[in-house]
Amino acid sequence: MKKILQLLFEHKTLDRTAAKEVLMHIGQGIYNEHEVTAFMTVYLMRSITIEELQGFQDALMELCVKADLKDFETIDIVGTGGDGKNTFNISTIACFIVAGAGQMVAKHGNYGASSISGASNVMEALGYRFSNDNEKLKREMEIANICFLHAPLFHPALKVVGPIRKNLAMRTFFNMLGPMANPALPNFQLVGVYSLEMARVYNYLLQKTGRPFTIIHSLDGYDEISLTGDTKVISNKGESIMSAVQLGKRIVSAESISGGNSVAEAAKIFSNILKGEGTWTQNAVALANAAMALYCTGKFQDYESAYQASVDSLERGKANEALQKLINLQ
Repeated sequence: MKKILQLLFEHKTLDRTAAKEVLMHIGQGIYNEHEVTAFMTVYLMRSITIEELQGFQDALMELCVKADLKDFETIDIVGTGGDGKNTFNISTIACFIVAGAGQMVAKHGNYGASSISGASNVMEALGYRFSNDNEKLKREMEIANICFLHAPLFHPALKVVGPIRKNLAMRTFFNMLGPMANPALPNFQLVGVYSLEMARVYNYLLQKTGRPFTIIHSLDGYDEISLTGDTKVISNKGESIMSAVQLGKRIVSAESISGGNSVAEAAKIFSNILKGEGTWTQNAVALANAAMALYCTGKFQDYESAYQASVDSLERGKANEALQKLINLQ
């Protein structure tokens, strides 16, 4: 690690092979905590290159425990996190709305590192038990249309760096890796990113997969459709900027989509929205993200059709039914 750090301190970058080797060694526990912290800190001070990100992704996927869900046509809705906005768990709620609309979801998530409550925090608080057992995951998919893949159970490297990320409490390159490392290899992806620079990187990487995808970035800095302003939308079909009114029928304030100050508060907000007791602002944001995910699958004629399917799922209780079925299987 000393040689790697020296190279990076001289403002040089790693090629794809070297990047893969470093992350393989991190995942195998070869480096100590201080070496890993120093390595991660480099990328807090400069941008990551595409080759480095590809190498890190290669290592994660080579080391990972595979989720065998190839019999199901799935989507993942996931943000990079690290936008510092402390919103409620928008992408995870959107997953249940999408599942309620009939689209199977393989949700990849983790504990919050730079936020109060990540997807794993809220799912655990609601009574979900993390597992990497394929039979359990398949049963959840068959009955609830959704399963949850807790990243550290599938990625040794993420388990190793979890405490370090929590202590740093800042966005690291692992935020960038999460959406690229779903062990189920979903057929479709809706990815929220925290910057336009990251959107361009993801566009390059996702184009190479050959699978349909959509990347979203709210231009005021959110890694999701926030409806607080315009949203940049990039897919394998092209790019556009869409307004909050186009996406969610209204503009909302940042304060109205807060995620609370504890995991317990986040879980209560989560449950209330799915039970149909959310505010009109919370509902609008959740529906817009779910609609974009459904539209990404290519199964809807236009965004408006996908939006109406999302409204039907939430208002008729199908999204909450998906959650209850999943929790009842634990």
